[in-house]
Amino acid sequence: MKLDYQHALKRIPQAQGAWLMHGGEPLLEQNLLSAFRQHWQQHGIERQRFELQNIHDWKQVFSALNSLSLFSQQLAIEVHGNIKPDAQGLKQLKSFLQNPQDNFLLLVFPKQESQSLKSVFFQTIEANATLIGLYAYNTSEQQQILEIEADKIGIRLTGQAWQWLLYHHENNLLSARNSLMSVADSFSDTPQIDVTHLEQSLHDQSRYSTFDLGDICLKGDLAQAIKILKFLIESGEAKTLIFWVLQKEMRLLLQLFEQPHNALQLGIWKNKLSLYQNALRRFQPKQFITWSDLLLRTDSAIKGVGQENADDLLLQLVCALCGKTLF
Repeated sequence: MKLDYQHALKRIPQAQGAWLMHGGEPLLEQNLLSAFRQHWQQHGIERQRFELQNIHDWKQVFSALNSLSLFSQQLAIEVHGNIKPDAQGLKQLKSFLQNPQDNFLLLVFPKQESQSLKSVFFQTIEANATLIGLYAYNTSEQQQILEIEADKIGIRLTGQAWQWLLYHHENNLLSARNSLMSVADSFSDTPQIDVTHLEQSLHDQSRYSTFDLGDICLKGDLAQAIKILKFLIESGEAKTLIFWVLQKEMRLLLQLFEQPHNALQLGIWKNKLSLYQNALRRFQPKQFITWSDLLLRTDSAIKGVGQENADDLLLQLVCALCGKTLF
């Protein structure tokens, strides 16, 4: 069976067997994954995530599908990659689809060429499970999706603003949604957003990068750091890169604390030395003790290991690096 994005969202509570989503729209993928994960959490369904690095990784997937959870009556197996199973794997897949019991398989693949969709693997999914194409082919459909995103964050756009947004972002829904979030943040008291507001928000967006996040954290500006972190996550920036920058700054601060006279040898530029020295003054030695565990937990969450939320842990890292707490 085939479903489009809108119908797939509505049918998540009834999902069973296996679903495979594929496409070139990261926003649609993010939304479906978030909806699935929320559904699983609400219903006490254990989620396990796997990455397909090579064809042998399918063995782990099928082993998990045929196992029983120690924590819940149902398992949701979330698989990311772009590697099709071999003949033996296809046989196991068909066997699972014929009798999935209570376990559920969610496959997340990137955009596929038309020839790939004609392969035995995809034909098996279409015939025995659910195949979702993550595409929005026309501006009307794109605007419908983005209007839902605008409603979520509580803003309204004029007709001209919608035309400008769709034209400017050239069918990139994730980029368009990020502009909506940015303009909502900058003009929260404005009843209706027009083209002028969007142009201003675009100018603001261009300044944000992972390195900006690191510098703002070193300055201890928690409010601005949270704003940049939120933008980076919502814009689809790789969480591994966000983590790398935060981890780098934390490691440098720890090393500078232990070796205060070796800043240049540690790789700290002269023009940034005062930034690191001022940052160090905000901390007590006991605060550094918690960093190692927090870094390990965040790294594990980003890799899909454990039950903690990677976004929440990245926020905790930002707070720790700013030397402040949320509460």
